[in-house]
Amino acid sequence: MDQETAKMLFIEGGTFVFLGVPEETQFGIDMQCWNTEEDFRGIKMIPPGLHYIHYSAVSKGTGDVSPRSGFMHVFHQKEFLVKMWDKKSEDMSKDEISDESIQRLKDNLFNLDKHLAPYPYDIWEKWKLLTSHITGELAMKLSPETGVIRAAVELMSMTDAERPRGVKVQESSESRSLEENEVKSPSTDSVDDPAPGSSDAKRAKRVTREDKENAMLPNLKPAPGTALRFTEIPKDKFPPGSTPEEITKHYLDQSYSLELMISQQDEPLNIIGELQFAYLCFLIGHSLDAFEHWKSLIILLCSCDDAIQRHKSIFFHFVKSLQTQIDEMPEEFLADIVMNKNLVYKKLREFFRTAYISKIDGRLCTLIESFKVHLTEKLQWDFTELDADEEDELPVIVNLEQYEE
Repeated sequence: MDQETAKMLFIEGGTFVFLGVPEETQFGIDMQCWNTEEDFRGIKMIPPGLHYIHYSAVSKGTGDVSPRSGFMHVFHQKEFLVKMWDKKSEDMSKDEISDESIQRLKDNLFNLDKHLAPYPYDIWEKWKLLTSHITGELAMKLSPETGVIRAAVELMSMTDAERPRGVKVQESSESRSLEENEVKSPSTDSVDDPAPGSSDAKRAKRVTREDKENAMLPNLKPAPGTALRFTEIPKDKFPPGSTPEEITKHYLDQSYSLELMISQQDEPLNIIGELQFAYLCFLIGHSLDAFEHWKSLIILLCSCDDAIQRHKSIFFHFVKSLQTQIDEMPEEFLADIVMNKNLVYKKLREFFRTAYISKIDGRLCTLIESFKVHLTEKLQWDFTELDADEEDELPVIVNLEQYEE
């Protein structure tokens, strides 16, 4: 770091004091992580803005590392934030530090300074790109009510009425015979909302092996205040009263679902901020729920035809953010994507094909072309022949006679 930058950060930067942290604890800020030494007391020279502080307790005897925890915080100029370590819970203490204690630490800053590690300034420019649309208000809104983002969320029992999945199998002679049929023919289908008394109604009682396994799982849900509060992706992908033709259209073009999500935001570009927040919570916070939401947002944004014309700004920043995120993914994660050509690749190909057919122009077109070239060079993904149907999307001829009873 050059002297001018160091001087500016020393004067204007924030300070995070973390007292009582055991030696060898994993501690980090943003994309940097260390094992603490005995005299570690925190971080200094933190650039003003949003930052992600995270930590994991390490067992002295075995070296086992606990699941990661952390929180996002907007540091203001010269802010002095103090937290304590709770030895009993091996976690950050929930107790508030008194103003008197904080002032004593400030007065003793000269002696405290040598125990504070400087912020790793070499990651700052990269960090600003990854968080360009996450405001302090948005981070607070999406974080758990407790304020702590955990890789392993505390779970508690829930009632059957609250349970989102699972089935009840009626122990009647009919259901038992249906189960026997299922054993003989495991590839059975269920029918949604069958007409009462129809043969489909009887078939609907048939349950798959996966349903039965799910039904035997313990009834658990996140403890109050511990779950990430992401915007729910609409389950109904079409407006009420849609005709069959309209339903088909909305499943192929999910612009309606995207519009519903945007309407729940204070600012349209918050949808990109949520994408960035979810990415950081799984990349840094190791949250699987955040990974699933990140993936679902990519699938949604890549499945829109009409919306790409109405919300060019959203899609412009979507492409910019996604390129930055892919560049920062761990090699093993990228290797899995490349080898399996997973859903991210397929949905991006669909997105590029939509942009090609829609004749997107201007800055968005230039950025998309640049992104395609970048992905091809980095991951060897093939984005040629975008006007041709994918092999698994070609029309399938079905012989209806085989389904007649």
